[in-house]
Amino acid sequence: MAFLEQIHQMVWGPWTMVAFLGVGLFFSLKSRLFQLRGFSYWWKATVGSLGKKDGNEEQGKGGKKGISQFQSVCTALAATVGTGNIAGVATALTAGGPGALFWMWVSALIGMITAYAETTLGIRYRYRDENGRYMCGPYVYMERGLGMKGMGIMYGVLCLLASMGMGSMVQSNSAVGTMAYSWHIPELAGGLMLTALIWLVISGGISRIGTVAEKLMPAASGIYIVFSLVVILSCAERLPQVFGAILSGAFTPSAAAGGAAGYGISRSLRYGMARGVFSNEAGLGTLAVLHGEAKDTTPQQQGMWAMFEVFFDTVILCTLTALVILCMTGSAPERVPYEGAALASWCFEGRLGAAGEFLVSASMVVFAFATLIAWFYLGKQAAAYTAGALGFDRRRKQKFVNKIYPLFYVAAVFTGSISRLEVVWILSDIWNGLMAFPNLTALLFLSGQVMMPEWRGRRGR
Repeated sequence: MAFLEQIHQMVWGPWTMVAFLGVGLFFSLKSRLFQLRGFSYWWKATVGSLGKKDGNEEQGKGGKKGISQFQSVCTALAATVGTGNIAGVATALTAGGPGALFWMWVSALIGMITAYAETTLGIRYRYRDENGRYMCGPYVYMERGLGMKGMGIMYGVLCLLASMGMGSMVQSNSAVGTMAYSWHIPELAGGLMLTALIWLVISGGISRIGTVAEKLMPAASGIYIVFSLVVILSCAERLPQVFGAILSGAFTPSAAAGGAAGYGISRSLRYGMARGVFSNEAGLGTLAVLHGEAKDTTPQQQGMWAMFEVFFDTVILCTLTALVILCMTGSAPERVPYEGAALASWCFEGRLGAAGEFLVSASMVVFAFATLIAWFYLGKQAAAYTAGALGFDRRRKQKFVNKIYPLFYVAAVFTGSISRLEVVWILSDIWNGLMAFPNLTALLFLSGQVMMPEWRGRRGR
């Protein structure tokens, strides 16, 4: 564990922070702070466009050669809104203090424009392979934009590894652990049920994944938001103290740090940024893959939807979880004898009673399930690209993508559900960092090809 912690510190060290912040700031300046100054523009172009006619289809309906805009958004949200929004936030606050939330906000605001850049590039370079499957994402613009096929293969392999860790084992472990703790369902039974449900959905391909995601995500997210606000408003008098602790924790080393000046700040920054990326995935390139199936679209439109997803995931959902925890613990979550999802459950239960515990448990399970089906698609796309790039013939590629990878994925889901994975979170953070490096590099080299929408706060190109 100590060895992994050292690797974590290396991967999420100062240079990683500089890379994330630097690339995000670069695109922020290039876009004239579009994520902030153009808020009303991209909000109307995304949320404000739902329910309207778009080209040849209604936004709520899919088709044979892709999925609808709404299904695409819900699938992307399914991948980003997972256990990280509850257990991950609680872990970040316990390890990094209240200041970690500030750095999660920074991660989101800068990540929004990074997500825009990677998604627009993904749509710009997407193509259909020999089986009619859309290929879209960092590995595509690395190969076709940069002419660096080797980098694309490396990213594809890292994405495959991440799908087995962050995408499957972390989520199934959290979901089944929650079912065992809260509902007294044996882990073996819970693991078998979850694995069977995952197989039932993923066997239907992207169409079934999109259909399930559009049913789950709006309902689950809406319920979680409402009850989080109920808890926060019930202790609204504590909010000034909470926001003071967030700001002071982000920039002022705590007294407990003693002579290790700056340790408190660096710890808050490291855990806040890492957990923010785990939650919203901006900079990893995964949003570009998930938007690749959207029909009748433009790069700019999908880029703005990616911005919304990062905003919704971190600025709204993660913030609500953090405020509930900080309000209920007096801005000192490390003093409570709970951690992760148990800490969040304790906080909700303190105001809502048994309903609060059920809310957290149900949200954990639903969010984890949604993430599992979305990350299967991410891994499958990475498998398809990697197999093709490595020269697999059509028969071998089909076998690898449609038979071997799905079996490995569901095996990872089941293994994660019945295992004690104390190191799984830190491994996921490490893989996130490793995925980000080639993607952020490609974004910088292809920055001139990122198409920005024309809005009134921007002059010229």
